Amino acid sequence: MSEAARKRPTYADIEALPPHLRGEILAGELVVSPRPAPPHARAASALGGVLYPFDRDGGDGPGGWWIDDEPELHLDVDPDFPVVVPDLAGWRTERLPTLPETVAYTVRPDWVCEVLSPSTAADDRKLKMPFYAAAGIAHLWLIDPLAMTLEAYRLAGERWLLLRTWAGEDRVRAEPFVAIELRLAALWGGRKPPSRRTV
Repeated sequence: MSEAARKRPTYADIEALPPHLRGEILAGELVVSPRPAPPHARAASALGGVLYPFDRDGGDGPGGWWIDDEPELHLDVDPDFPVVVPDLAGWRTERLPTLPETVAYTVRPDWVCEVLSPSTAADDRKLKMPFYAAAGIAHLWLIDPLAMTLEAYRLAGERWLLLRTWAGEDRVRAEPFVAIELRLAALWGGRKPPSRRTV
């Protein structure tokens, strides 16, 4: 079947999915993911808790952000990427003073985080990272709960600059949330990293 004859996915295709599945449209294709496995879910949930002091309603912390789990992004950047859902995303309140009342965000986030899983890691790196760069999102984190790593990136022009990779039980101060220290061990659900071999 020719490219022109193939039916392009629409938002109706996402709405028709069963509730236990999550849909995105990436590179012109409907990408369907199951609900995350416990290591993935725990890492995302724990990270959201750690970053809660930055949230505008987070109490006595630094504030200045809206941080949401699995926000639906409808960014007018590339017609082949009309619906993208990061695991977490944050908006500086100076750019987004109030939350939208619609199902999706049309304002680009200032930070996104993808929690990698064996079924999503390739799409997160190959498709979503370039899309986030094209959208002008300033900061990106990739968390791998099985490898127990955090990669922090900053947008430099049109490309991602890897700032640093942390692993295991490291304590982290990573852009754009350097005001607090993140204990990576809190993300791994009680699992311990393998002991490092010494030479």
